[in-house]
Amino acid sequence: MHKYDLGIIGNCSYLAYVDMASSIRWMCLPRFDSSFVFGSLLDEEKGGNFQVIPDAKVISRRQYYMENTNILCTECSTASGSYRITDFAPRFREYDRYYRPLMLVRKIQLLTGEPLIKVICDPVYEYGEKKPGIRQGSNHIQYTGLGGDVRLTTSIPVSYILADTSFVLTETHYLVFTFGSPFEHSLASTCEELLERTKRYWTEWVKATYVPHFQQEYIIRSTLALKLHQYEDTGGIIASGTASLPEFDGSGRNWDYRYCWMRDTYYTLMAFNSMGHFEELEKYFRYIENIIHKETDRIQPLYTILGEKTVTETELALDGYLGKNKPVRIGNDAYTHIQNDVYGQVLASMLPLYVDKRLVHRTSHNKNLVYRLLGFISDTIEKPDAGLWEFRTRAQFHCYTFLFQWVGAKAAYKIAHELGDEALAEKAEDLMKRAAAGIEQCYDPELQAYSQAIGSKNMDASCLALITMNYLDPASERARLHLKMIEEKLVTENGHVFRYLHEDDFGIPQTAFLICSFWYVDALACVGQLTKAKDIFEKLLATATNHLMLLSEDVASDGSQWGNFPQTYSHVGLMNAAFRIARKMDKPLFE
Repeated sequence: MHKYDLGIIGNCSYLAYVDMASSIRWMCLPRFDSSFVFGSLLDEEKGGNFQVIPDAKVISRRQYYMENTNILCTECSTASGSYRITDFAPRFREYDRYYRPLMLVRKIQLLTGEPLIKVICDPVYEYGEKKPGIRQGSNHIQYTGLGGDVRLTTSIPVSYILADTSFVLTETHYLVFTFGSPFEHSLASTCEELLERTKRYWTEWVKATYVPHFQQEYIIRSTLALKLHQYEDTGGIIASGTASLPEFDGSGRNWDYRYCWMRDTYYTLMAFNSMGHFEELEKYFRYIENIIHKETDRIQPLYTILGEKTVTETELALDGYLGKNKPVRIGNDAYTHIQNDVYGQVLASMLPLYVDKRLVHRTSHNKNLVYRLLGFISDTIEKPDAGLWEFRTRAQFHCYTFLFQWVGAKAAYKIAHELGDEALAEKAEDLMKRAAAGIEQCYDPELQAYSQAIGSKNMDASCLALITMNYLDPASERARLHLKMIEEKLVTENGHVFRYLHEDDFGIPQTAFLICSFWYVDALACVGQLTKAKDIFEKLLATATNHLMLLSEDVASDGSQWGNFPQTYSHVGLMNAAFRIARKMDKPLFE
């Protein structure tokens, strides 16, 4: 069984991936979508390395997060002794803003015995094509030519690190890797203060999070993972921090997900709203609002974290994941695709900003945004698109696109009533009817279900949203039969759900798309099959997560994790399904 033996740390400025052997396998600086400085995940030779290596036989390893934080601990027990590495990215409130530097802190702490260890730090840039010059200081190493002032400051003799020489660990040591501003403080005391303040920040952030009394531990880990993927400077939320991890081994379906997808907007903001984190919600909306104001012709499926439009897809001369998964792609050509559901996604996500009284800094009742988005829907409602799954060589009239045109128009209708705008309400109501007519053209009487697109016989898991978005009455016979057909065609015995099972641009999918499984759980809860929903939810938690409760994009029948990791879409799916089940259970803490 293939699992990603990785944990992530970050501070909303960058992400770093740490494996069970305490190696930083992936770390891009200075942005989520910059070149990696450590990228052995995609090439062991060219990817660089930052690792603490035991120089004795390893007996056991253990990795875990400090409770309710994004601080990661990796313990290693060897024949000569044991030690713990605590990895974190400093983050806390400082005056009127957040302190979140491009700084990775590694604390190496002796636990037992006299372990012999070696520290390797070999950063690279331009995706492994550029190696740095090295300047040695008294307690730091400066790496030149890497796009910024890159330094490793440490209490370990730098000569040991430069010579790849092992030494006996007899006391606590610190490694501080910085990009940009060098670390110029008292090492031990400052690192301990950063650790304590970062720990306090995350535990207090979790305390301020609404979490229902159902599978709390998994929901908390999902909220913490989601938070790390928001680039705080602009508010954009990326789908994943990795690139070119295959949908299944040897598939060639290797994509770069370090960008912001408009298709994720509604679900992500719903999750933030459910857990009561309005600061993140408002920042994400401001990111989206900036995009809407700049676009005149259409809204793309994805943008960079700065809202840049061009995300050119290229292939790199790297070995690929596991040394064989090629091509290695960065950038994503999906930005050129036509996805007409995005306008409804954005409109639906905007609704709380107009009607939720808890949001003090609401959108100032800017009707122009709503009119513009309805205009986009009106202009595209009779045009085929690439759909939610971004088919590269086919355009269809997708049921899911019609659904979110209906959902978006319905949201606009509610906004219109909030603002007392009758003309806006009439426009929205007309588009709701047109979108509903499109949905009904996707209904197949023979299947007794809604298919992927007009004229298609293919079932599609995205059509579960017809139930969860209340287009179909969950109590109706049509909803029951529609769900039954999706179960027959796409759901496996263990509750894994395929997006679809027909051939696409790259063949027939062999792994289930994990968010579809959570959509299925959500739909089961909607139609009143609560026991089944809970059972499948718990199966997914047992089989689809890694040792740190992190979720990938795809999952195989045996529970193997594939695709980019962790996938925010999967974690958002977990959260929204859990909140739905909790609402249906409606159980107080003390019964």
